[in-house]
Amino acid sequence: QVQLVESGGGLVQAGGALRLSCSASGRPGTNYRMGWFRQTPGKEREFVAAITWLGGSTAYAHSMKGRFFISRDTAKNTMYLEMSTLKPEDTAVYYCAASSIVSATTRSEFGYWGQGTQVTVSS
Repeated sequence: QVQLVESGGGLVQAGGALRLSCSASGRPGTNYRMGWFRQTPGKEREFVAAITWLGGSTAYAHSMKGRFFISRDTAKNTMYLEMSTLKPEDTAVYYCAASSIVSATTRSEFGYWGQGTQVTVSS
């Protein structure tokens, strides 16, 4: 059983930075993918970034590339999302997810989800 717990959300001013953490217990496989998604009311949950647990291969949504940085600490079983130059449109609930598909980048490929953490960027 895989359990994911996000933390680090909060309120930040536009232009600021925030780091989200996702603590994982259990693993979908020997190697697997972990990712971040975000969702605002009335919209589809959208891909933000993902990282392969072994090797650290990363993928980013085009609009986040250069502002967001995904990483993981294998010893702590924790994944991070460092967000910088935040904009009001980055306001969303951010979800941590895990997949047994090592190249996963779409919502349907991720079978394990955290409860989400709210990020609010004020203008």
